[in-house]
Amino acid sequence: MSRVILLWSGGKDAMLALCHARQAGLQVVALATFAPPDPLFLAHPLPLVRRQAAALGLPHLLVTIEAPFEQSYETALSRLQQEWALDGVVTGDIDSVAGAPNWIRERCRPLGLTVHTPLWQQSRQTLLTDMLARGIIAHISCVDTRVLAPEWVGRILDATTLAKLQQQAERKGFDACGEQGEYHTMVTDGPGFATPLYLAGWQVRRQDHLAYLAEPQR
Repeated sequence: MSRVILLWSGGKDAMLALCHARQAGLQVVALATFAPPDPLFLAHPLPLVRRQAAALGLPHLLVTIEAPFEQSYETALSRLQQEWALDGVVTGDIDSVAGAPNWIRERCRPLGLTVHTPLWQQSRQTLLTDMLARGIIAHISCVDTRVLAPEWVGRILDATTLAKLQQQAERKGFDACGEQGEYHTMVTDGPGFATPLYLAGWQVRRQDHLAYLAEPQR
């Protein structure tokens, strides 16, 4: 059985990739989030990411990367390869971003790590239907307000919301899965979760052209 880590954002695509990886017989030994030294993820808050990993019963690895990023990623991946006896890496990537080569595939090639991309270039309808069929509960955590109104933030991607989202995507010509940054999600339940997570008291905030879901101040 191949030992892999899954690159984890906490969004719907990462969760769907986890389901596919396990279904394919891969042994997912940990979830890994690559981040700068002082990360501030508006779309994917780290406290919630850690709670997801705990609910899934998997170690969460916060991997620090710095410029020059190509070298930093390859060094970090090499270290993980040795520490966790890895054969490969799983990502939830769906397509190239702005036409660029797949970043992780390029970084893993010199290390001999196999990159598994189970969602790669599948139809958006197939992926969204698959997400619902598997019982994955994802909330829209951030939107680019140049594409979607702030009112979309916080919505659960159920069948009704997805139908409206796909209509918008067809009308405006954007990616229905948000692969180009149109929107981001956070998962609160799905296959393997010991208990669902809750987003009580979270609020919508704005920064530049982004609207995002923020944790309540403690």
